[in-house]
This record gives sequence, C-alpha cells and structure tokens, in this order.
Amino acid sequence: MLTSTQRKRLRGLAHPLEPVVQVGHQGVTDAVLEQVRGALLAHELIKVRLREPEDKKALAAALAAGSESEPCGLVGHTVILYKRHPEKPRISVD
Repeated sequence: MLTSTQRKRLRGLAHPLEPVVQVGHQGVTDAVLEQVRGALLAHELIKVRLREPEDKKALAAALAAGSESEPCGLVGHTVILYKRHPEKPRISVD
C-alpha cells in the first residue's frame, strides 16, 4: 500500500507520460488487463485512458485489482497505475 506522499511523487513522475493502454466501450476485458500487466512489467508506472466511462472510479479499481497494481491517481479520464518490477525496480518510491 502506497502512502499519500508516495502517490503524489508517482503522479508527478507520470505527468509527462502518454497513456499506453486505452479502455474502450467494452470496459475492462481480459485483453485490456493483459496489456496493462505487460505495460506495467515494462515501465512500472503507466497511464491508462478510459473512453466514455460510466463509473471511472470503479473502472480504475478494476484495473488495479486485475493487474495487481497500485492506483496512484485519477485525472479526468486517465488512471495512473504503479507496480514495482519484481526483479529490477527502476522507480524508487521511498
């Protein structure tokens, strides 16, 4: 679990990033979760763009739970997710 200070730092690091995954009108599917997991493994910190969400907080929670990551923020229709790399972490949250 991340502290509020750690989430704030990660949001700052994510600011210049572009969304690497987009969630379409079908919502959080297995294919979307697989892409999110792959992107998190490659980058540790990613943005996910939500298209026309009915409940963006629920979608953000579903993405985080399905990818076993930590949600760092929800800005507009963009979710910021973080998952530490299991072997070679590049981003220090301490």
